[in-house]
Amino acid sequence: MQVAELISDVLGQDVPIRVVAYDGSKAGPDHSDVALKVVTPRALARLATAPGTLGLARAYVTGEIEVDGDVYDVLNAMADLTLHDLTRKEQLDLARKLFPVWLRHRQPIPELEYRPRGRLHSKFRDSKVISHHYDVSNRFYEWVLGPSMAYTCAVFPTKDATLEEAQAAKHELVAQKLALKPGMRLLDVGCGWGGMVMHAAAEHGVKALGVTLSRNQAEWAQAEIERRGLGDLAEVRHLDYRDAPESEFDAISSIGLTEHIGKANLPGYFTSLYERLKPEGRLLNHCITQPHTPLTRRLDPFIARYVFPDGQLEPVGHLISVMNDSGFEVRHEENLREHYALTLKGWCENLEEHWEEAVGEVGLGRARVWRLYMAASRLGFERDNIQLHQVLGVKLGDRGRSGFPLRGW
Repeated sequence: MQVAELISDVLGQDVPIRVVAYDGSKAGPDHSDVALKVVTPRALARLATAPGTLGLARAYVTGEIEVDGDVYDVLNAMADLTLHDLTRKEQLDLARKLFPVWLRHRQPIPELEYRPRGRLHSKFRDSKVISHHYDVSNRFYEWVLGPSMAYTCAVFPTKDATLEEAQAAKHELVAQKLALKPGMRLLDVGCGWGGMVMHAAAEHGVKALGVTLSRNQAEWAQAEIERRGLGDLAEVRHLDYRDAPESEFDAISSIGLTEHIGKANLPGYFTSLYERLKPEGRLLNHCITQPHTPLTRRLDPFIARYVFPDGQLEPVGHLISVMNDSGFEVRHEENLREHYALTLKGWCENLEEHWEEAVGEVGLGRARVWRLYMAASRLGFERDNIQLHQVLGVKLGDRGRSGFPLRGW
């Protein structure tokens, strides 16, 4: 059987892009602007052991499959195919066809694939997982994220706003929802490179503390705080959120951390934040969610092994219920998924603009991981496979006082 036919078995018979294989076989329309090129039989050996997205991702990361054109365009064209829906019988049939190729060309699992050890969501394992993703290279992140160094969904005031304008708008939206005022104390858990901490200090006169499990992030953020002359108000510590100070804060922001907590730990997580707040203190939780209650707890295997090991996404309804059960009164919720698609578009463009430097900094394999993961995530938000929700809650004061105005925040 020719290689292109085998690839069609994986992608579906109506392949909407050109497929070109090392044996000269082809599939799909000749007029397509994008193409998937199978450059070595090692790619088929990958598919023999991991039919579907993981096998294709492994082959792309290792250069055994190449893409002509934009990776996003390829994924968008393939999005309606049954890539995730190979039945067990189809997987076995494909493995049988590819078995002779696997015998001759089998490869070890790529070194970039990461499977953490230790008890799930223990402090030790969480630290290793966060380090795996975030302690790559601050310079690499500067190229991808841009000057804001904000690695979370931006909020675009208009579609033609710049990524920097949108990240500033996101931080200001969080500040407005938390009703930040001079002299207040803010705790930002999972603070990244300190963007929210510095915004709260510089724009609102708030004494802000950020905590992160990434040493690279903490060192970069603290240096930037000093460079901006914000040391009297802002601080970032290399610290687990569970070890953050327990004194009373006026407000807490959690921007992009809940995805790393794990469903079983969510009650303890929200309870710990509740206990750190003063009466009438607010929590803004900003995180990626599932659009529906998932049938399985598993992330896409490529994301789980190459990008966010141990990550878990829950529906927003579950998060709201757990927040409520932890003592919070939920006051506002909104879905920003289209904004995350635009954010990822900006990051993808930044990576392509700095592609050669990025490859030189982190290696071709890791750069390919990021190119693939960000393009796939952009598509996921566009197609409502994943969402981004902000949920605002308050710790009520005496006699149910919330401190909120009758309308708004």
